[in-house]
Order: sequence, then structure tokens, then C-alpha cells
Amino acid sequence: MTSDQTSTDQLHTRLRRIEGQVRGIARMLEEGRTCEDVVTQLMAIRSSIDTVGAAVLDRHLCNCIEPETDPNEQIVALRQAMKLWWRFAPAAGAVGADPTTEGASSPLPLD
Repeated sequence: MTSDQTSTDQLHTRLRRIEGQVRGIARMLEEGRTCEDVVTQLMAIRSSIDTVGAAVLDRHLCNCIEPETDPNEQIVALRQAMKLWWRFAPAAGAVGADPTTEGASSPLPLD
């Protein structure tokens, strides 16, 4: 089994776990569980989705930027990956402002 297949299998396993968590929240609501319990589970799902998203983006980075390509093409591919990340994680403001938006300061020009 290739590492790519292993990675895909691991992502599927995580996604099935997330599906189970969502079904669990539906049961919690039917059972009248406390808002705190439900929100705690929602936060766990959000964290799980973030983990899957980061793994998918990591995989994309490993596959989209080839060492043999022209450095300018690598920069374009990296910028596209950064834009994809910012679309996925708009709340990543804790790490810094989205440098792909107008008016944001960035040490590197993104155009």
C-alpha cells in the first residue's frame, strides 16, 4: 500500500469519525442534553474538521510544488495554496491577517 493510499485511508477514517460525532449531536439534541454538552461536541467536530482540512492542504502542498519546476511557478503554486488555506480557515486571524486580501500588509508582494 502506498503512503498516498494510507493517507487517503486515514482521511476516510477521520471523516467517518466526524460523521459519528454529528450523529451523536443529533441524539444529544433529541435527548435534551445541555447546551454546554452540545457546544463541547460541536467544538470537537470543528477541531476534527480543521485537522482533516490541514491534512488535505498539506497533501496538496506536497503534490503541487515540485522541486524541478521553475521557481516562479513554485511561487505561484505556493500563493495559490495560501489563498486556499485562507478560504478554508478564515478564523486563522490568530495566526495573522490574511495577506491575500487587499489592504493587508505582507512582507512579500502577493501580486
